[in-house]
Amino acid sequence: MPQIPEKIHELTVGQLSARSGAAVSALHFYEAKGLISSRRTSGNQRRYGRDTLRRVAFVRAAQRVGIPLATIREALAQLPEERTPTHEDWARLSAAWRTELDERIKQLGRLRDHLTDCIGCGCLSLETCVLSNPDDAFGDRMAGSRLFPVRRPAPERGEE
Repeated sequence: MPQIPEKIHELTVGQLSARSGAAVSALHFYEAKGLISSRRTSGNQRRYGRDTLRRVAFVRAAQRVGIPLATIREALAQLPEERTPTHEDWARLSAAWRTELDERIKQLGRLRDHLTDCIGCGCLSLETCVLSNPDDAFGDRMAGSRLFPVRRPAPERGEE
């Protein structure tokens, strides 16, 4: 991994990519989504502050555990501009994500526990399959495929 001398306070997109391990296209995407920022030189080239390295690491770590980019952007917005996120920042922000991650882990556990039965059965019944329709949650609201929702007709008077 190339080292950047301490006296260099701004990085080109290529340097940021090389140091962070993120593709240039990913860095441009992060910038478009408001996760990182740059300034433009007189030649319209992007320049990133050194703190962007830590922000990119923060984004990538959060993405690895499944945090949506919108949530990551909200978290980064709580930090002062041009300040590297610290260990304390990460601990504070990630604590708020624990409940969401715990729920996701619970869902994955259910999926794991029922996956063999589902593959063995092969039905993927929208009425009884615990994977595609747990607790028949969709049957209460609509009929047919979840991809093509068809509202159930309202009962006619006197049929209730």
